[in-house]
Amino acid sequence: MKKMFLSLLCAICALAVNAQTYTNKPYQDRPPFGEGKFYVATGFSGLDLSFNDMEKWNLDASLKGGYLFQDNWMVTAQAGYDWHQKAHNAFTAGAGLRYYIEQNGLYVGLGANYVHKMHDYDDLMPTINLGYAFFLNRTVTIEPEVYYNQSLKNHGDYSGFGFRIGFGIYFE
Repeated sequence: MKKMFLSLLCAICALAVNAQTYTNKPYQDRPPFGEGKFYVATGFSGLDLSFNDMEKWNLDASLKGGYLFQDNWMVTAQAGYDWHQKAHNAFTAGAGLRYYIEQNGLYVGLGANYVHKMHDYDDLMPTINLGYAFFLNRTVTIEPEVYYNQSLKNHGDYSGFGFRIGFGIYFE
């Protein structure tokens, strides 16, 4: 498990070093969340930072990709794996929409995730999140966010809220 996370972190760092922007405009004239940019990110949640009735301790890792189809509007797709101490592990896949408030990097997102818990059940979970894109340089961000997942199968046991930290790369 540690090797997987270390490999994932190294891959993101390698992408960050090689990420370049190709444009004729100077950097100062381009909006940070301008149309035509691509987005790649990884995120981690759990470590007792999320809560619902069925999960006492879990860790989830996800990969996310996106495209800014209009200034401040991004469509996203993601895949992830959730490891649970007391419940079955799960694979997730989903899509969403994100809106950036350009002045400060704050964003709000809506989406839906298909969750497949091994040997247990399948669920569709609408999700809402609120986060902040903090730029480390022109392309790399740290993105803390809070989220709420609503289970359509069993609200009381599987719906929950939590905190996620992510690393993103924006490139053209």
